[in-house]
Amino acid sequence: MTARPERVSRTTSLTGEIVARHTATYAFETSGRVAEVAVDVGAKVKAGDLLASLDPVQQRADVSAAEAAVASARARARQASGAFERQKALFERGYTTRGDFDDAEKALSSATSAVDTAVANLETARTNLENTVLRADANGVVTSRSVDPGQVVSAAQTAFGFAEDGPRDAVFDIQEQLLIGEGKAPPIRVSLVGDPSVETTGTVREVSPLISPETGTVRIKVGLDAVPPRMSLGSAVVGMSTETEPGSAIVLPWTSLMADGGKTAVWTVEKGTNAARLTPVTVGYYESATIIVKDGIEAGDRVVTQGSQLVRPGQVLDLVSMDGDEGAGS
Repeated sequence: MTARPERVSRTTSLTGEIVARHTATYAFETSGRVAEVAVDVGAKVKAGDLLASLDPVQQRADVSAAEAAVASARARARQASGAFERQKALFERGYTTRGDFDDAEKALSSATSAVDTAVANLETARTNLENTVLRADANGVVTSRSVDPGQVVSAAQTAFGFAEDGPRDAVFDIQEQLLIGEGKAPPIRVSLVGDPSVETTGTVREVSPLISPETGTVRIKVGLDAVPPRMSLGSAVVGMSTETEPGSAIVLPWTSLMADGGKTAVWTVEKGTNAARLTPVTVGYYESATIIVKDGIEAGDRVVTQGSQLVRPGQVLDLVSMDGDEGAGS
């Protein structure tokens, strides 16, 4: 065939899944025994909905004890205040010593500090009581559950996984080679595996800096421009991108590919003599039935595409016409 430059494009297709862009984990901020679990995996919840609760017996007892401590501290503070006022009046008239006055002032200061401490402890106890109830703080879907009624949990132990409503991403594990290049990533067309008619578009918004040691792939996240209702969390999707190469390139069938000293080459036919010559080429990339030649072949060069393994250097080839083009025969 006679090499002619063509406008070429490369389409990449990979399978991934739909995930939430914003995820979270819920945990109790206090320890205790789980009394109730109100939701399960897959449940859709709204902000403020009950997820789970702890048995509040211990926390209620702590609140009662803290309230009693506040009352006691305030009583001692009132007593210290009265004693200070009496010492102050006596000191101003000269009926008491400076030492007794200073002792009364220190006792009042200590009693006031004790009140502040008791009030702070009461607020902490009330907060712990409130924290026995775990509620959603946004609309979304429960993605995992790791607590059961009767289970004793500690503070900050993960209870639920949560995916917030809102933007969605399509996640793909791709070969590292697909990231090599200087151009901007093209738009990605995303469609359901089960129903390709359900589709949307997106752009690459995040590329993992690490390569998976198990698969040798890199994880990317494609931010979806719009999310069809049927494209729910966990849906299997196919992502396709088409990259158009700048300018044009020589496209040859894979049957023309040979090797010369371990490097890629093709048989070309010299004009005038029709002698075969093994010409080194640089392949831009490979497709299923063709190769895209980056360098080594010019427009107008004649390339052997059939029977390449039978050709020898310098062999004179007979040219036959094939669909208006010239091809090499044996």
